[in-house]
Amino acid sequence: MDETVLVAETGRPLGSRASRRLRAQGKIPGVVYGHGADPLAVAVNRHDFRTVLRSAGDNALIDLDLDGEIHLAIVKDLQRDPLRNRVNHIDFQRIDRDEKIEVVVPIRLVGEAEEVTRQRGLIQHQLSSVPVIAPAGKLPKSIEVDISGLTLDQPIRVGDLDLGEGVETDADPASVIVVGIITRAALAEEEGAGEEGEAAEEGAESPDDSGSTD
Repeated sequence: MDETVLVAETGRPLGSRASRRLRAQGKIPGVVYGHGADPLAVAVNRHDFRTVLRSAGDNALIDLDLDGEIHLAIVKDLQRDPLRNRVNHIDFQRIDRDEKIEVVVPIRLVGEAEEVTRQRGLIQHQLSSVPVIAPAGKLPKSIEVDISGLTLDQPIRVGDLDLGEGVETDADPASVIVVGIITRAALAEEEGAGEEGEAAEEGAESPDDSGSTD
């Protein structure tokens, strides 16, 4: 995973009032910690931070520029305004490229489940992300799951994932990621066809009384 440079201003004033002023100026207050160093209060440009996440994803490796000194970091936590869904505070964690860390990675479905569609089924995406453990330099941006071979009777589970070299997960391998399910309409149609077939068979087996005599 490539790194993205983000400039962080140090020495920001502390307190809720000062943080509100920073946000009004288009900045996001945050803190940098890790590797035994004291937590460092910082502020980053909101637009620049949004650009980093949009281009590199939530688990982006960030070259954090602190007064001209570069520190490799990752976003460990985001606090959001519950009403406006805007980021209010960022926790950055210092890391090494070879250091194993745990993050939650999104799962992306790719391909077309033609067999499920042919049988008038629906695709149910049950697990949208999975925790992974890997060296920081090998963290996947996302995990792709090919559903081209998906059928109604064979779900894709965590144990089927191809995580890549050096990447592992402690998630339950039996957990279902995606499954093809039959729709109620298709099920009702099958049941209706079955009942019609049974009725036809019963009619064929019934004796013909039209020619009987007393």
